[in-house]
Amino acid sequence: MVKASKGIMEKTRQKFRRSPRERGLSPITRSFASYDEGQKVVIVIDSSVQKGWPHHRFHGMTGTVVGKRGRAYLVDVAFGGKTKQAIVLPEHLRRA
Repeated sequence: MVKASKGIMEKTRQKFRRSPRERGLSPITRSFASYDEGQKVVIVIDSSVQKGWPHHRFHGMTGTVVGKRGRAYLVDVAFGGKTKQAIVLPEHLRRA
């Protein structure tokens, strides 16, 4: 047997699949979206843009923008009983 991959794409075949009408490139305006600190955002990983993905466990979660790191945003997400921080590019964020 071949050892199962444990990379960033692990177990994401169905999670990141897009419907036929959504396939192809995403609107470029998503890359230019800006978010303010304290703003609520939803992390929705866009599979057409491979850079700046947070871990797939954060897909579909709502968090709060707490800062910026380069072009990416720092997002605090309540995960279990803890608060985790995800580093996400704006292509993978939506306003909540």
